[in-house]
Amino acid sequence: MSASAGHDHAATVLVVVDPTSSVANESPVRWSVDYLAETLEGAGVVVRRPSGRRRDRQPDSQQDSQPDSQPDSADVLIRVAGGNAGPAESFELSRPDGADGQVSVAGADARGLAYGVLELADRVRCAEDPVAELRSTEPESKQPATPVRSILRTFTSDVEDKPWFYDRDFWSEYLTELAVNRINRFQLAFGMQYNYGHHPATENYFCFPYPFLLDVPGFDVGVGNVPAEEREANLATLRYISDEAKRRGIHFQLGLWNHADDQGEGSAPLYPVSGITPENHAAYCAAALDLLLRECPSIDGLTMRVHYEGGIPEPDHEAFWQTVMGAVAAVGRPIEIDMHAKGVDEALLDIARGTGCRVVVSAKYWAEHQGLPYHQTTIRERERATKEPGTGLMAITAHQRRFTRYGYGDFLREGSDVGLLFRIWPGTQKVLLWADPVLAAGYGRLGTIGGALGIEWCEPLSFKGRKNTGEPNGRDPYADPALRLDGQDWRKYRYSYRLWGRLLYDPDADPEQWRRFLRAEFGDAAEAVENALAPASRVLPLVTVVHGIGASNNGYWPEMYLNMPIAGGPNADHYRGDTASPPTFGGVSSFDPSMFYRVDEYAEDVVAGRRDGRYSPMEVADWLDRLAEEAEQNLAVARDKSARADDPEFRRVAIDVAAQAGLGRFFAGKFRAGVAYALHERTGDASHLGEAVAAYRAARDAWAGVAEVTTGAYRPDLTFGDLRSEHGHWADRLPAIEEDLADLERRFEQARTAEAAAEQGPPLLPAVERIRFDHTPPPPFARGEEVRIELTPSAAFDGTVVCHYRHLNQGEDFRTVDMSVDTNADRGGDGIGTYRTSVGGNYTDSDHALVYYFTVHHPAGDAWILPGLDQTLANQPYHVIRQRQE
Repeated sequence: MSASAGHDHAATVLVVVDPTSSVANESPVRWSVDYLAETLEGAGVVVRRPSGRRRDRQPDSQQDSQPDSQPDSADVLIRVAGGNAGPAESFELSRPDGADGQVSVAGADARGLAYGVLELADRVRCAEDPVAELRSTEPESKQPATPVRSILRTFTSDVEDKPWFYDRDFWSEYLTELAVNRINRFQLAFGMQYNYGHHPATENYFCFPYPFLLDVPGFDVGVGNVPAEEREANLATLRYISDEAKRRGIHFQLGLWNHADDQGEGSAPLYPVSGITPENHAAYCAAALDLLLRECPSIDGLTMRVHYEGGIPEPDHEAFWQTVMGAVAAVGRPIEIDMHAKGVDEALLDIARGTGCRVVVSAKYWAEHQGLPYHQTTIRERERATKEPGTGLMAITAHQRRFTRYGYGDFLREGSDVGLLFRIWPGTQKVLLWADPVLAAGYGRLGTIGGALGIEWCEPLSFKGRKNTGEPNGRDPYADPALRLDGQDWRKYRYSYRLWGRLLYDPDADPEQWRRFLRAEFGDAAEAVENALAPASRVLPLVTVVHGIGASNNGYWPEMYLNMPIAGGPNADHYRGDTASPPTFGGVSSFDPSMFYRVDEYAEDVVAGRRDGRYSPMEVADWLDRLAEEAEQNLAVARDKSARADDPEFRRVAIDVAAQAGLGRFFAGKFRAGVAYALHERTGDASHLGEAVAAYRAARDAWAGVAEVTTGAYRPDLTFGDLRSEHGHWADRLPAIEEDLADLERRFEQARTAEAAAEQGPPLLPAVERIRFDHTPPPPFARGEEVRIELTPSAAFDGTVVCHYRHLNQGEDFRTVDMSVDTNADRGGDGIGTYRTSVGGNYTDSDHALVYYFTVHHPAGDAWILPGLDQTLANQPYHVIRQRQE
């Protein structure tokens, strides 16, 4: 339908910005109004302003001479004003006096008001009839649930990243998309691609960023193969990007992840830095940072990696950071100092505090991966602090502060003057489309645990071309010319950005906010596309949590899994440095060992005829099959309903859904095979080997299906680094899987032809009815106050209930207590008592909130966790009680 449908004249919208409102005339609001006007005009609608003219860049248009001060001269009147009394970033849409064709937008501040205007613009750009869409606007009031909703883009490869870095049209469109979807923070990261002490550098563009951007007076520091005019263009580009982010109301964060001029032994940099000495290193960095912040006044914050991997050896790094952070304080405007959490201790916090700037610590969410929305109940054993003091390069990070590597550590302190932000690293999923409203809403609800600020998401394709694996035009992941994105690779993930920003802003958002986008993209197939992508997108986050074979994004890539053998074969050595010892599939720990069994642990309990309450690999396999089935069924519906199933947009989605469903089938089969093999090891029963072979054959076939659907579509070598686990194609991984399967098949043939009779299989756990328990978490407590915890079964129960509790501090172990049954609470003699325990005031006398959950043990040997995970996998499986602020 055209914009003028239903009218005998060109449809007209009058936009009136309150000239008396200081908020309404701030830059983000002015920009958002211009964007709304541009969007309307693109849809064929005439836009007028009270000044009698349109925007300066479009003079002499027909409507410039038309009167525009009377509401009845337009089909729609939009009034934009401040004055909303809500919290920061909130906005309201209303219809004054219920008037048809009038919409008022109000905001508590410039960002909130801009969001209200951009909401209208988004509805316009997705609508068949923009005027009818605006006229049907219903009153609504919105405010953010998550203070920080951030996207990180990293410069990794000179050949793959220079094109987008210099492309101003890209930045205009990209930053606009972020703003429309209420992403309020953007980090452009330099130097994140190398870890000092681990990665000798070759392609080092922007790795030590200052000489690539500045000629610092008083220092004879330069960088080879970067002419002065290129250096000046780099600075001008950075200034442009930060200015454009600021203009859209987006906080611009510059990531300075590396401060080493030389990446260490083995490095052969393409862009060698000269003029840095141990004596002038800190002083140069301080002077360069001071100059950079003055040259780019729209930089709002700095993210810095302050442990040894950022290039400054421990424990002497404190003097360096004292000098460098002092430069930030001298600039004279508010700058956020965000320190990557790994290795941060009180000394570094005090240095940052001394600047007078806002201090933030940014922690990893699930190691260097994307897991489920809740936070690890317990970190892996490998992440625990060591008892011995450290020495050398990583003296602090690898020892006393080791537990800060892969979670929130001990930073979530009640009343702290240091903010905590979570960062989701790009280890799990680098290429395939992730888009699930349920998980996104889960992050929106749980990303603020313990008063945390929110989440920064390393966007798809992060680290593409890392460690000198880039190639010209190589950032686009597609091989099929029909699927290639012509330098606009980010556009494939627009649905992801939409869900991320809008569901962090409001986890209870009206689904219409993303469904209108899907309808515009996929027409009648929109609902089925949503319902296919959602379960498919849950597969890899679940696998990541359960199969925590490697915390580093370099060594473990679940999306393109480097196969860990079940019985013996290639690749076990690859994981040796970051998993349990000995490195076997059955011994791999979950990233949350309190919630999920290892394969071998589960097999031990099955043989013993018991459960300890954790989720088993067999349950996870069932979940994965369910998700795969949902995805496959809805993809079939989408194909049937799509009028343009051959269009690149639909094909990209269909390939990625099929691939993720296949990965779910693969890991389901692999977990089942692993359990069966572990049972055979413990019982000698050859039938278990037969079960392992059957399950592994199904897993192999599923992986072969993934390889088939992605071959020809994606590049034959998707490069994110130089390790075996950082590049390749799904087809490359198949031979190792087949070799492992063949080894199992040989073992099975040998076992079933052996003369000795096999032992009997293990006893089966008796089937029990898992009754419901009712529990209401206690209210917030005062520090030092006893906390009473109660749990009541829905029917008579003669088992035991264990309460597990600790502070909201991942550096601590859980304490456990058997809950007592209060028979005085027996309701009318029905045999139902209340289970009770308490956490004493001596334990709550800390600066942390309290975390707890329950394990219910049935007399027959079964056990389960409460509250546990629900069917969505997006909830928090434990309770958190905050301290009451007196």
